[in-house]
Amino acid sequence: MADEITLTEDNFEQEVLQADLPVLVDFWAEWCGPCRSLAPTIEELAQEYAGRAKVCKLNVDQNPAIAEKYGIRGIPTLILFSSGQVGEQIVGVQPKEKIKAMIDKNLA
Repeated sequence: MADEITLTEDNFEQEVLQADLPVLVDFWAEWCGPCRSLAPTIEELAQEYAGRAKVCKLNVDQNPAIAEKYGIRGIPTLILFSSGQVGEQIVGVQPKEKIKAMIDKNLA
């Protein structure tokens, strides 16, 4: 059973930009109600895509430089990285199927 990876400024490049697999990054914050409601979906996706894609969480309050670099204006924001490049992006709470469709399009 895979858990989502907690990202920091120290491990972002290794876990996301240098990853061999597509990486879904959930930009969130503790105080964000919609982020908390999306959290169980993110956990399920981490388990479902184990070995095929990485699912990571980045707390925007603890890592503001990364959030700013990727232009995060509202949370939750989900960005799918592929080969270190920003791919698709979804802002706000979305149905699990929509997030899965975004990941599936980027699987090899």
